[in-house]
Amino acid sequence: MTLPAPSRRPRRLWLVLIPLGLGLLLCALAAVSIGSSFLKPPASASAANTLTIVSDLPLSGGEATQAIVRAMTLRLDQAGGRACAGRFNIHYESWDDASAAAGDWDPAVETANAHKAAADPSIVAYLGPFNSGAAKLSIPILDQAGPLLMVSLGNTYPGLTKTIGAAPGEPDVYYPAHVRNYVRLTPSDDVQGAADARFIHDQLNARTVYLLDDSEPYGAGIADAFQAAAGPLGLTVLGRASLAPNAANYQILMGRISLSNAGRPPDAIFVGMLIENNASQVLKDKVSVMGDNTAVKYMGPAGIRVPAFIEGAGARVAEGVYASQPGLPSEQMPAVTQQFQRAYDAKYGGRLSDLNAAYGYEAMNVALAGIESVCAAGGNPADRRAVRDAVFGLKDFNGALGPWSLDANGDTSLTGTSIYQVQGGRFVAVGQTQ
Repeated sequence: MTLPAPSRRPRRLWLVLIPLGLGLLLCALAAVSIGSSFLKPPASASAANTLTIVSDLPLSGGEATQAIVRAMTLRLDQAGGRACAGRFNIHYESWDDASAAAGDWDPAVETANAHKAAADPSIVAYLGPFNSGAAKLSIPILDQAGPLLMVSLGNTYPGLTKTIGAAPGEPDVYYPAHVRNYVRLTPSDDVQGAADARFIHDQLNARTVYLLDDSEPYGAGIADAFQAAAGPLGLTVLGRASLAPNAANYQILMGRISLSNAGRPPDAIFVGMLIENNASQVLKDKVSVMGDNTAVKYMGPAGIRVPAFIEGAGARVAEGVYASQPGLPSEQMPAVTQQFQRAYDAKYGGRLSDLNAAYGYEAMNVALAGIESVCAAGGNPADRRAVRDAVFGLKDFNGALGPWSLDANGDTSLTGTSIYQVQGGRFVAVGQTQ
């Protein structure tokens, strides 16, 4: 929802080999037990014709991803657990990169998972991780193991794939084999930060803004991208401050910001941060000093677009806050995505509310597409490099997220960003920007 951070926090956020349609196949494979879930190949399957796909996600702690695992399982069910006209069985394992000690993804667990995958020659795709900090650890390990394809559905830190918004040496430091093995299905933070700047300038008609970040790579990276885009738009950045996440309050800072515009408050405040870094307290102090969010507009990225942000600040205080999210609102998703949602609901019951699940479905879709492409070309889908090459060659892929392509860096062509506003105690979609 992730993230670049060694802080262990992600950014969430949010093809089909067989086109999705009303005839989606819902095969009756056994339901997965989340946490150590796996789909076993048929008893008759031999190691020679079994390919393994693993997912690497935090299945416990504060960022549990059970819906994503179910979505991946759904996609494999629809393929009948097989690929290449039935010649290969697909074995899926769901791995947890979280630990009770960390309460979230754990660097030691992520590193161990990557080494485990590298050492198992049957594994041809690694779906994850969910957090950018985790990806920093696993990419170099798996890059030297074939390379083994990685398909991320939540990492947004730019430095994993590009130099914009990256630290010195990034992204090359993550690819010791000098071959890219990592692709992501969500746009990176530099895309989202620039979209946020355009929204504040073009839609909220702000001409001055004050920037805040939570001192972590995710928040600082989003704020960096916002700041870089603001100047060319004619949006004046009056100042910027990095917050201490454990501060009791931010009243003094808000007093200073209230005078930053020639003795007046700025038109808007943009905060790059995650909910767990005291985001609700920041808003409460802003409203206490500068009034509600109609007087001084307030906006943040996907890191604050969670119910806990509203609960922590209070619905009255949070009213009018804007937040962005990569991708489209559920009601504006392409028809193929809505078909996925209906299939998910039919299989598991209830109503799917976690749109990250669509990216999990797409990640499995990508892995299966790579395998099928290798077979179609007469190759061996057990060859990790062949599967990697096939996925990096995806262009105009008509998947569950709608048509998209990958560039040479492994970044998606999907750049849409949705804008939400707190209305009546919940985030409501109010627009979108590119």
